[in-house]
Amino acid sequence: MRLLHGDCLEVLPTLPESSADLVVTSPPYNLGIAYKSFKDTAPRDEFLAWCRRWAAEVKRVMADDASFFLNVGAAPANPLLPYQLVLALTDGVEPLFTLQNTFHWVKSITIGKPSGEQVSAGHFKPINSKRFVNDCHEFIFHLTKTGDVPLDRRAAGVPYQDKSNIARWGHTGGEDLRCRGNTWFIPYETIVSRDKERPHPATFPVALVEQCVKIHGKGAETRLLDPFLGIGSSAIAAKRMGVAEFTGIELDEHYLAVARERLDAEDREALGRLPLDA
Repeated sequence: MRLLHGDCLEVLPTLPESSADLVVTSPPYNLGIAYKSFKDTAPRDEFLAWCRRWAAEVKRVMADDASFFLNVGAAPANPLLPYQLVLALTDGVEPLFTLQNTFHWVKSITIGKPSGEQVSAGHFKPINSKRFVNDCHEFIFHLTKTGDVPLDRRAAGVPYQDKSNIARWGHTGGEDLRCRGNTWFIPYETIVSRDKERPHPATFPVALVEQCVKIHGKGAETRLLDPFLGIGSSAIAAKRMGVAEFTGIELDEHYLAVARERLDAEDREALGRLPLDA
């Protein structure tokens, strides 16, 4: 496990070519979020050019069959950013990547039961507006070099609701597990103190990274990279999933220190779960 301090544009070039099987990251969104060491308010063209620079280094570090899961959110008043970013990386004369899948990370959802009762689950940041509704989802763009990287679709699957489908469809192989699809309901864990438990203005849940590890399908052989580590959600996921290698890069010393503290706490919790005779 390597947690590296520095600017990803300076650290990524020091990593070996083709040394990552999987990249999962959430860069700054250029929406004015108050990071400690990064100004998140660049002109849009400047921001997109910066993203192409670090993404080109990510591509160099990726193996040919690697997957790059890019988490990007938007603001109701600035809804085009995710589309502009993915176009900057996949369109034009020299595209860096192919967009192989688009996933929707659903943070909060309300569903109706057959009884007619409506149930809400998850967490979202309320918006006080007469123009916009609450924003309850973000994008996860699955980028690859070729567009034809195989995935283990059922590794992150779900049971069939209608069990008759198990025998009806030959592709099930008799197993009660289907592809989850491109909508991932992954709520944040409930916390008591944001300052103590989530001292970062834009994090993703550990479970989101675990989902990416599962669907990419390399299991314990995975070499995982996160060039925007933040407070270390991807590092926690790497430890829990038992991946072969993890590299995280973080510009801010405070966030990096929090990530290391979280990893230490994860080790202590794991040790506490061991049987006494282990």
